[in-house]
Amino acid sequence: MSVKAVSAADAIARLGEFSCVIDARTEAEFLEDRMPGAINWPSLDNEERVLVGTIYKQVSPFEARKRGAMLVAANISRHIQREVMDKDRDWQPLVYCWRGGQRSGALALVLGQIGFRVSIVEGGYKAFRTAVLAEVPTLANRLDYRVICGPTGSGKTRLLQALAEEGAQVLDLEALANHRSSVLGAIPGQDQPTQKRFDTLVWDALRRFDPARPVYVESESRKVGNVAIGDALIAQIRASPCFDLQLPLEERVALLLEDYDFFAQDTALFCEKLSVLT
Repeated sequence: MSVKAVSAADAIARLGEFSCVIDARTEAEFLEDRMPGAINWPSLDNEERVLVGTIYKQVSPFEARKRGAMLVAANISRHIQREVMDKDRDWQPLVYCWRGGQRSGALALVLGQIGFRVSIVEGGYKAFRTAVLAEVPTLANRLDYRVICGPTGSGKTRLLQALAEEGAQVLDLEALANHRSSVLGAIPGQDQPTQKRFDTLVWDALRRFDPARPVYVESESRKVGNVAIGDALIAQIRASPCFDLQLPLEERVALLLEDYDFFAQDTALFCEKLSVLT
């Protein structure tokens, strides 16, 4: 058997070395946030976790562990049948759950018994989250920003996209937040990430940038829809040089009509969004 415990910091530094990253938590926990590139192999699904927790509280911990063991064993069997049978001996997964406990431990144990070299994150997602929040200020402070400023409709996002296409380093916070950062910024039919997910996406973007090259970013308020930009990053953005975009009013209107064309198709939605201003 080969199961090795690694710290969250070590796991982050070595993410590219693992064959895959496996999140053993429930589907709901996985959707809330996850490690970069992770896939979801729940040891217990949403309903099963609630069931085991209920038995633990209302019957006994012993009965809960029996039921949990049965469910976890069945789920791991399905994961192996579906995902593992075609893997060779060189496959090296990284496994984690909420706190590095029984859910990831059970999966890692079975995979290790098969003969794979398995790594398990000490402290699980909770330790990863702590590491992300600790790293973001350092990552944010080491970069040299160029801030794209200007009124709504001046084409700031379009300029960022053009810069990215030319190979520039671009931090598109609105894309990460899935929101256009205005009262009309919510994109119909698309949900924003959770705050935890947004934090991880920002961290993942920051860690990939080369500090020797500038990073272009749009001027933003602290809140982008329902998520907030961290203190260190927003402070760096506000203290950085600003490129002020100015367009004639008619050109701004034309750009807004293109960018928010869905409101032309649904005027009731448009009026609903504007109602918050009255």
